Amino acid sequence: MAMRPWAGTALLGGLLACILSVPASAGVVAQIDQARQRMRVMVDGYPAYDWPVSTARRGFVTPNGRFRVGLMAPMWRSHKYHGSPMPHAMFFRGGYAIHGTYATGSLGRRASHGCIRLSPGHAAALFSLARSRGGAAVVIRN
Repeated sequence: MAMRPWAGTALLGGLLACILSVPASAGVVAQIDQARQRMRVMVDGYPAYDWPVSTARRGFVTPNGRFRVGLMAPMWRSHKYHGSPMPHAMFFRGGYAIHGTYATGSLGRRASHGCIRLSPGHAAALFSLARSRGGAAVVIRN
């Protein structure tokens, strides 16, 4: 019986096609659009939430780029801004964090010193999701 060398290749190709059809970005990704002042939360490559945020106001900067969340604290107090509360803080670059704010009337427009502010409930939901999934990525763009 003659072996067909391409038979194994076809099977491998089909298997590879199935694997590659799974969403490429797994886990939790917080995508921040500074122009729209919105955060879209993706879970395993699928949209899960879309929330208003506040990023840096005039004279301050929220950095653009791709980051990983490092330190996570259920309640943090700012060392730089007079001990201001930062509930459900998720630090992604030095002193920059995603955290809750009690100034919810400012959400949807630029109002922070550089952090990404969310309503306390949304910050708690994101924090819980990231903790349960082993962390999160942060993608910020203008």
